[in-house]
Parts: sequence; structure tokens; C-alpha cells
Amino acid sequence: MFPTPIQKSAPWVRIGYKLLLPVALIAWLLPLIGVAITSVRPAGDLAAGNYFGIPSGFAGVENYSAVFANSPIGWYILNSFKVTIPTVIGAVALSCLTGFALAVYNFRANLLLFFMFVAGNFIPFQILMVPVRDMTLKAGLYDTTIGLVLFHVAFQTGFCTLFMRNFIKGLPFALIEAARVEGVSEWKIFSRIVLPLMRPAIAALSVLVFTFIWNDYFWATVLVQGQHAMPVTAGLYSLNGQWVAAWHLVSAGSIIAALPPVLMFFLMQRHFIAGLTLGATKG
Repeated sequence: MFPTPIQKSAPWVRIGYKLLLPVALIAWLLPLIGVAITSVRPAGDLAAGNYFGIPSGFAGVENYSAVFANSPIGWYILNSFKVTIPTVIGAVALSCLTGFALAVYNFRANLLLFFMFVAGNFIPFQILMVPVRDMTLKAGLYDTTIGLVLFHVAFQTGFCTLFMRNFIKGLPFALIEAARVEGVSEWKIFSRIVLPLMRPAIAALSVLVFTFIWNDYFWATVLVQGQHAMPVTAGLYSLNGQWVAAWHLVSAGSIIAALPPVLMFFLMQRHFIAGLTLGATKG
């Protein structure tokens, strides 16, 4: 049912694994390395067609300074925080409640409701583009931060509920039964017993949702047009010139835009790994 651990595999499998792993790692890192090198490459190199060669000089200070001088990237980053942080709080909070209800209470429509949450994750978001845009226009939420936040909360709650429901299912149900015998209310069971045990899962889910929303480009361009609410992923387009693509500035802006989720992961790394691995094995 589960794949054989690499330590217990055949010798030729272990040798192939050791040979292919560095190749796969380099192939995965190559685009990131290319963006990082381009971000410090002089503009003259790109004009001369030197896209992949060794840079003729180091222009990192000039390029990164130009990103802040030639575009309101600081405002775009602030907009991304305005969208991402409320979305993480809203989606995780709702999923804690819905996950608890679906995991603990065995009502008649439990499985059907759970399938509805799961099914929403399999709908291609491109199909939703026109109806969601029309709905935000009619509701007066188009080109606003709150409209983008509400959509992301609604769209992410399905995945978050699936995550939380499965996590709570793995908790010892005897704790809940013992609390009920003692006459503890359902809300206190959730807030005083279950919620503290969910902290690793909340941390892991927060990192995932933060990364999903921060890196979103599609909905940032569909639901937002003006600079007043545009996140950084869509705002990077402003770094291009009218006639010539300034790839050195776009690359530098991309590196800056990628820093918050990277920092978020490293700050929450211990909790993130604990949340993903808790319950993976039984003692």
C-alpha cells in the first residue's frame, strides 16, 4: 500500500535514487538561480542578448533600487499583506469550526456536506472567472481588497476544512467523551480541549494558505485593476517598459516579492513540520 523506504529497496534502486536526486534538485533550482542572476545583471547584458551567460558586472544595488524607485512595489506588498493576512485568519478560523463539526458530530448529512467541501477543490478556477467577476461587480466589491479577501476565504475554506477535519479525526475521541460526561459545554470542548491540540495543524495550514494567497496571480488580475488594491504578484507587471521588457527589474521584483512567504516558512518551520507529521505514525 505504501512505497518501500529507500533504505530497504534494492541496491540498484538506491544507486539510481542517489544519482537522480541531485539532477532533479538542480533542475528544480535552475529557474530560481536564473532569476536571481538576472536580478543582478546589468541592463546592457540583456540588450546585447546575454541572457544566460556570466554577467558582465554586478548591478544588484542599481536594479533593486530601481524596483522601488520605478514602481510602487512597497504599496503592492502592503496590499498583498492586506489580502493575505485576513484570508489566512478567516479561512483557518472557519475551517477549525467546520472541521470540528464534521469530525465530531455524526448527523445525517455529515458525509454529504463533507463531500461538498471536498468537491469544491476539484472545480477548475478558470471556470469560475466570469461568474465570480460578475458577482463582485453586482455586489460592488470589484477592484477592492475586501472583495479579493472574501473570495479567497470562500475558495480556501474547502481545502482547509478537509485538512482540519482529517486532523481532528485523528485526535483521541475519549477526551471529548470524558468532557461531555463532566458536563462541559460543546463550545468549551472545542475551545479548551480540541483547539489547543490543533495548534500544530493551524500553524501548518497557515503557512500553506499564506503561500497560496501571496503567490496568487490569476485572481489578482481578474478581480483587481487599480493600483490601490493590486497585490504584488500582479503589480510586478508595472516594472516592464512600454516597448521593452525590463527583465532585470522584473527578476529583482520577483525576488523581493518571494521573501515574505520564505520568511514565513522559516519562522514557522518547526510548527509546520510538526503539523504535517503529527498522526503520521502511531506509537
